[in-house]
Amino acid sequence: MKYLKLLRPKHWVKNAFLFIPLFFAGEIFHVDKLAQMIIAFLSFSLIASSIYILNDYRDIEADRMHPVKCKRPLASGEVSKSAAIALFIICVFASYALAYTVREKLVFVISIYFILNLFYCLGLKNVSILDIMILSAGFVLRVKAGGVTAKVPISEWLNIMIFLLALFMAIAKRRDDILIKMDTGKEMRKAAKGYNMDFLNVMLALVSAVIIVAYLMYTISPETQVRFKTYRLYYTTLFVIGGLLRYLQITYVENNTGSPTKILYKDRFIQLTILLWVLSFYVLIYLPTDKTFFE
Repeated sequence: MKYLKLLRPKHWVKNAFLFIPLFFAGEIFHVDKLAQMIIAFLSFSLIASSIYILNDYRDIEADRMHPVKCKRPLASGEVSKSAAIALFIICVFASYALAYTVREKLVFVISIYFILNLFYCLGLKNVSILDIMILSAGFVLRVKAGGVTAKVPISEWLNIMIFLLALFMAIAKRRDDILIKMDTGKEMRKAAKGYNMDFLNVMLALVSAVIIVAYLMYTISPETQVRFKTYRLYYTTLFVIGGLLRYLQITYVENNTGSPTKILYKDRFIQLTILLWVLSFYVLIYLPTDKTFFE
């Protein structure tokens, strides 16, 4: 259990982004492609876990001062450093082995993700703004990995929105670090020196507004309307706005945005907006045999 905890399997939900290209291509029930996607998901999850291990290994002392991170296996002393290194190597080799069975291009995308996050762990995470940009790029690479696996082209609008959404959550998480610093007087991460509450609040408002505009532009773009054979995709903006407003409420009112993954697992409102958003696209893409039904 302690080694499984070190892998952070709860964070594997982030890798569900790999399935987005296959879903929007209307091929989510294509058995062969879905099987490949599951292997790709496992591959990406293992490479992500290797980064989590490396990050925890380098941040042992800092994590011990954090009110939540002090409970991590390495920071608490539950797992030894040598065992963590061994598990790191196993995860990397297993990830590449699985990726190679899927497609060579997937190996390339995973390599970019691994190298980028390797430099992140080795010091780039201490550079404010650059730290949240790298985290956001990781989600774009997840979607790219899904597109490569499913052999589905990815629109520029999708890449933009995924990046902005990830950036939004990363900013909210940095805001939580500032709150902890204000309460305890302890610096949770070196990059926090480049942030303050006013700056983060402005960034959150700016990015959330851009996300809504970008999503609306996506739903009403001629390319999207031709692809889905309907102009009513903009109705789904309701769920996007609802989810963003709830996240902002958690951030500003409840001051509780330490872990986006934890929020996703626990907040019923956000879960409902995501479910309704997925269902709306499912109806548009998979159910009607005659697309003029929506016209």
